Amino acid sequence: MDSSARDRRARRGRRPWPAVAVRSAAAAALLGLSAAVPGPRAVAAGAPGPYDFTGGARSVSGAPTTADARPLEPGRTYRSSLPRNGKLYYRLRLDAASTAYVSATAVPGAGTTVSATDGLRVSVRDAHGGSCSYQATRFGTSRSPHPVAAWGAREASAGHTLCQGAGTYYVYVERIDASGSSPDTWPLELAVVTEPPLAAAGATRAPGTWDSASPGPVTGRAGDRAGGAGFATASPVGQGIWRDRVRPGQTLFYRVPVDWGQQLHATAELGGASGGSGYADGALTLALYNPVRGCVEEAYAGYSGRRTSAALAPLPPVAYANRYGFADQVKAVRFAGSYYLVVHLADQTAEVFGAGPYDLTLRVRVDGAAGPGPGYAGQSEPRNRFEVTAQDRNAAAPAGPAGGATALRALAVGGIGSGTAVLAALGVWTLAARRRAVAR
Repeated sequence: MDSSARDRRARRGRRPWPAVAVRSAAAAALLGLSAAVPGPRAVAAGAPGPYDFTGGARSVSGAPTTADARPLEPGRTYRSSLPRNGKLYYRLRLDAASTAYVSATAVPGAGTTVSATDGLRVSVRDAHGGSCSYQATRFGTSRSPHPVAAWGAREASAGHTLCQGAGTYYVYVERIDASGSSPDTWPLELAVVTEPPLAAAGATRAPGTWDSASPGPVTGRAGDRAGGAGFATASPVGQGIWRDRVRPGQTLFYRVPVDWGQQLHATAELGGASGGSGYADGALTLALYNPVRGCVEEAYAGYSGRRTSAALAPLPPVAYANRYGFADQVKAVRFAGSYYLVVHLADQTAEVFGAGPYDLTLRVRVDGAAGPGPGYAGQSEPRNRFEVTAQDRNAAAPAGPAGGATALRALAVGGIGSGTAVLAALGVWTLAARRRAVAR
């Protein structure tokens, strides 16, 4: 509104200021409520960007010996760095009852030279140097620098004899630089999560049988969803078909809510190239990480310029007792929560078929009805890490009439307290404004 219009309205005196304020406040409230409704991110195909570290992550330096190891606190995320031939220690102080998980994500810079056998190893050790657990992840056939993560754990369980009891433990992070080809220091992100004990004893054996057959194809209308650039900014996706664009050297992160008793299947498809000829070995990588950023499994696909796909091998339904299984992939799907699909397009793809961007399609399937949890005797750190909430499901729902209706229903339920309070306050404000106008 220009100044002359405001002057004319002020001279007429027909609309007292409280009414204007009410309308502005109402608009702001509606904007705030609408912003609470989850929606898809816009698809944007840009140049490969840096990794998105968790906002507010603390900086911590790794130590070459346990004597100088700096402490890590449960529920927190940290930033660190891993030099060439790096072997670093961090310290944990744990109680006797909680199971602790520590993940490390290494982020080699763009243009870094890596081999298929280079990677990262993480383990948790007791005060005497005994290993509680370890995991190693490598760049694999892509031979392309991209974020890789591995996890270690101290499991508090009556079935374990090592690494039990309260006290000091150590996280050992080792850079696997088998080829010696990468002198650069790798940025590092560390995340510490604790899992409370069960309120009552449960099964101590993994399910003996489960449906390991490849599922039928996911059908329906595809939705647009741009992937994030890190675990902290992973874009939510649920069952359905999701479209995105990816450039060589780029890594995209998505998170899928998977509840107790549900089974996740996923496939990544790379569209045809617009030019070039030849073959890029291991061009497409699809990796799955669990809610504590532990690597579950990976799938690779070469690329000849025609549509190709990488599919995860069938996994068992999520169950607490999976931790007692034999295979690492089974042990990794031990809790509900957000599972991460991480897609990487190898940078050498550009040398053969151009800089892109390339069409990317994710087909996600979540089978089975959500069941009850195992009954924890306490809270995880961070809180609610092993839960799937209504907000998680709504954020992962496809856009459109059905998805929008679901989001609005969640808003009606989840935001009824705050929404009612806002509307009530606006009502009182409006009534007072009218009374003052009549008095005038």
